[in-house]
Amino acid sequence: MPMFDASKRWAQHLDQSDTLAKFREEFYLDGRRIYLDGNSLGLLSKRAHDSLLDLVHSWRQLGIDGWSEGNHPWFYLSEQLGDMMAPLVGADSGEVIATGSTTINLHQLVSTFYQPSGHRNKILADQLTFPSDIYALKSQLQQHGFDPDQKLIRVPSQDGWTLRETDLIDAMNDDVALVILPSVLYKSGQLLNLEALTHAAHERNILIGFDLAHSVGVVPHHLTDWGVDFAFWCTYKYLNGGPGSVGGLYVHKKHWGAAPGLAGWFSSKKSVQFDMDHTLVAADTAAAYQIGTPHILSAAPLLGSLSLFAEAGIHEVRNKSLRITRYLMDLVNHQLPNMGFSLANPQQDQRRGGHVALVHDEATRICKALKAHQVIPDFRPPNVIRLAPIALYTSFSDVWNAVERLKIIMENHEYEQFTQQREVVS
Repeated sequence: MPMFDASKRWAQHLDQSDTLAKFREEFYLDGRRIYLDGNSLGLLSKRAHDSLLDLVHSWRQLGIDGWSEGNHPWFYLSEQLGDMMAPLVGADSGEVIATGSTTINLHQLVSTFYQPSGHRNKILADQLTFPSDIYALKSQLQQHGFDPDQKLIRVPSQDGWTLRETDLIDAMNDDVALVILPSVLYKSGQLLNLEALTHAAHERNILIGFDLAHSVGVVPHHLTDWGVDFAFWCTYKYLNGGPGSVGGLYVHKKHWGAAPGLAGWFSSKKSVQFDMDHTLVAADTAAAYQIGTPHILSAAPLLGSLSLFAEAGIHEVRNKSLRITRYLMDLVNHQLPNMGFSLANPQQDQRRGGHVALVHDEATRICKALKAHQVIPDFRPPNVIRLAPIALYTSFSDVWNAVERLKIIMENHEYEQFTQQREVVS
């Protein structure tokens, strides 16, 4: 069998041997569209739809008693979902909690674990991380009375797309109190070596945490075995939890008992939460790092969505993701030569997350033309087209058809009929 064949027949052959193909039936797919934006917002599954309706039903039928009764009592829902997410990040029971949002959870974790002392008072991040993380880190430094320009280290990229672990480790100096890095770079899709970075930070007595927004649900992790101090992520990308779905937060059990930097009602140990005492008795798990009342209806779809991952297996998801992104890259190189495209994402499997980053000077207009052809991409300024074939619902034939439509757009210069101005939400 050939390793690569550009024919449609080969794509169909790959679909026939795809062990995850059956999961396509679990999602609401529009047969007219090829959806390649699951790294930004995953599609709705039938199970997620059903679990949302189930919790709406419990509200309708039980009212306040929904907190303690029904199929999924709300009072324990965050812990239940945390344990469902734990295998995806390599965590033990109690180390993960479904709560907040990516940035709220980052604020909580930095408030808890950033403990500047003497000259060790800087936070280390990187030049390519998602802006929201930088906004949060700057505001946290300001809360401590520090100038972010002086105390926030942003390790530069050598090529504008990727980071070198050696550069990150070299920047872990004696004045660094905390390291916050992405697992996968949101633009180029580079996967960092979390284990090596954690080991290097701990050798220097520095705490380290990771933003897993672009890796959870597509890349297996072993956070507890690696000794990662904490992590946080969203659930609306690869986990298909829905727009604004509740985020995830991980704290290694070795840190349990650390007082939450931002304490609140649901930081409490559940057995005493309704004692109404003004002295917080914090939960003795990651649940202590919750703040307010869980957003039940924003968490509900995760019950259905995470059941799909339990059934499919994260290692099988990763295997298909690597195969289908490799297939996409091979098709682009074969079908679109001399059309101005280049790949910003790493080529090696062990260095690549779940999306392909196509670079083109006309990326804005090409994305608009793709949408006109019913292919849904993701644009990142100034010149990146992100394409994410999702293991649970994207077929190899989808990828073949998407590249064929892109080829037609480029050969006929169809993108030229669109403006350069990007949409408000891209």
